[in-house]
Amino acid sequence: MLPLGTIAPDFYLKDTNSNDTFSFKDLKGSKGTLVMFICNHCPFVHHVIKEVVMIANDYRVQGLGVIAISSNDAVKYPQDGPELMADFAMENKIDFPYLYDESQETAKTYQAACTPDFYLFDNQDKLFYRGQLDDSRPGNGIPLSGSDLRGAIDALIYNRSLKETQKPSLGCGIKWK
Repeated sequence: MLPLGTIAPDFYLKDTNSNDTFSFKDLKGSKGTLVMFICNHCPFVHHVIKEVVMIANDYRVQGLGVIAISSNDAVKYPQDGPELMADFAMENKIDFPYLYDESQETAKTYQAACTPDFYLFDNQDKLFYRGQLDDSRPGNGIPLSGSDLRGAIDALIYNRSLKETQKPSLGCGIKWK
């Protein structure tokens, strides 16, 4: 896992929503930045996407930059290709950048393991939180709340320390080439 305090690795990736290319610095927020690795086909992503979009909408107005990245091999998993990423974004009301990491270098640099995987950086671009959205999983009966990620974002924005253990994300493994 990427150690807490690590400076956000930069990238230069194409946004499938706008067809523009962005770096981390282009998209970072004044209070901090949430970088998440997601994909179109993963049942764990489908389970959480509405809550993720609500979190983005709740916190972007408070100065949080929000970035989604898909790094899956689109040759073996064509449903995760950039053309369908734009459709997935539209269907799920994702109006923040959804970047395509074709080379998978960004995922490797971030040490991303699964989808979804969440990284929260402070306003100095230092990793503040890396972990799960909450304890809900497809089929486990625990309702979605976003409590772990929301707690971390609140702590970041309101300058509080994180007291809870950071539980790693659980989901579908990144589909490596």
